[in-house]
Amino acid sequence: MSSHLQCDGFSLIEVMVAMMISGIALLGTLGAVEITSRYVQQGGLSSKALELAQGKLEAKRSIRWSSLLEDDLDYDGIVDAIMVDDGQGADVTAGDGIYTAGYERDGITLVWTIESDREKSLNTSGIVVIRAAASYSDRRGQRREVQVATMRANPNYVGLR
Repeated sequence: MSSHLQCDGFSLIEVMVAMMISGIALLGTLGAVEITSRYVQQGGLSSKALELAQGKLEAKRSIRWSSLLEDDLDYDGIVDAIMVDDGQGADVTAGDGIYTAGYERDGITLVWTIESDREKSLNTSGIVVIRAAASYSDRRGQRREVQVATMRANPNYVGLR
């Protein structure tokens, strides 16, 4: 009895087919990674917009009532902007009791408003509504917007006089 071991390997065609299938799978994986990367980047932009809007809202909630219309945009302790009710820019109507300010940074436009309960000065208002809206363009070029709002009471308000 003679035993004959068969030591045949893969043929060239089999190796080439396996390489082609592996290459197609690799291209599909790279495409999925690219799409996932875009969604992660978009999610980061959305989170940053929400963070800016919430940060502005919290800043307005925590400052003194008399400084409500002042903004320190670069956090150096010096007032950089004063909110106005003049009908210019993001402020739609002059004299309507809605004070507006805003800026644009890193592709995100942040606009915040303070609306008094009367069309008079903030000192005679009992309550104000603070709104912040951050808008940005998504990967398709569509404009997206995140809005947050809160109410704040005037600590010095004693009622109608």
